[in-house]
Amino acid sequence: MTNAKAGKARIGWIGIGRMGYEMAGRLARGGCDIVVWNRTRAKAEPLAAYGARIADSLADLAGCDIVFTMVSTYDDVHEVLLGPEGLLAQGRGKVPRMVVECSSISLEGSAELRAALAKGGTLMLAAPVSGNAKVIKAGKLSFVTSGPRAVHDECLALLEMIAPAGAAYVGEGELARIAKICHNVFLGVVTQSLAEITVLAEKAGLPRHAFLGFMNSSVMGSVFTRYKTPAFVNLDFKVTFTPKLLRKDMDLGLDAGRRFEVPLPLASITRDQIQTMIGNGYTEEDFSTLLVMQAKASGLELKSENVAVGDGLA
Repeated sequence: MTNAKAGKARIGWIGIGRMGYEMAGRLARGGCDIVVWNRTRAKAEPLAAYGARIADSLADLAGCDIVFTMVSTYDDVHEVLLGPEGLLAQGRGKVPRMVVECSSISLEGSAELRAALAKGGTLMLAAPVSGNAKVIKAGKLSFVTSGPRAVHDECLALLEMIAPAGAAYVGEGELARIAKICHNVFLGVVTQSLAEITVLAEKAGLPRHAFLGFMNSSVMGSVFTRYKTPAFVNLDFKVTFTPKLLRKDMDLGLDAGRRFEVPLPLASITRDQIQTMIGNGYTEEDFSTLLVMQAKASGLELKSENVAVGDGLA
């Protein structure tokens, strides 16, 4: 199958959470032959309006050419692919030629998964992403991939349908996993740092919107600082990524630091801040509630500024 034919492949999709729904939706709206499965079927059913078929069981995906997985943890990935009722369970007969695995998992877990799939004749592309549901809608999601270059090339047209911003191939094996782990460690550290300086500025008398407006227009501003500005200014913590998921990825980063003998002092402190936030009951809102914890530690009561500010995604 060449890139030109990628859109004609039979596509399977496992995992219709916040991310999976939007990612699979882009393939469905793009005219792909796609069948989707989710543990809670009702979450997948709205995709039928875009032409997706809704699977009753994972066995319904066995005849697909390429299957994408986008779930929360390695245990979830293992269950849906290799568990007793998983896609590649013994006795299925047919197996997909390729699995594009998009979840955030460890290097070791990814390598184990790749080896297990290979025994059944299925190739794997590790393909974690940078972004969230809103970023996907804006067409600014990006992939980082690793594994056989030929698999990346065959899947590229599909990856670009999901993420027009691009799919960076970084090499063989599990290199995409370490790229994603480093990305999310940076996510945590940058958010904690942004919370600290924002609280410092406000306690000194600066409105948050004025300070962040200055930062965003300076050389220190970024796509991320602009994106988080509405949450910081108006205290809108609608979840994009939960504190527990960020804690999981910080732990993966610290594990990698021990494995490769790299000290990560800022990551370690930030992980403790995230744990403090979780211990204080901040588990269902967005991880940017790090701002709230920083304000509490500083004796500052935050209030929404009710100022219209852009997120930079338009």
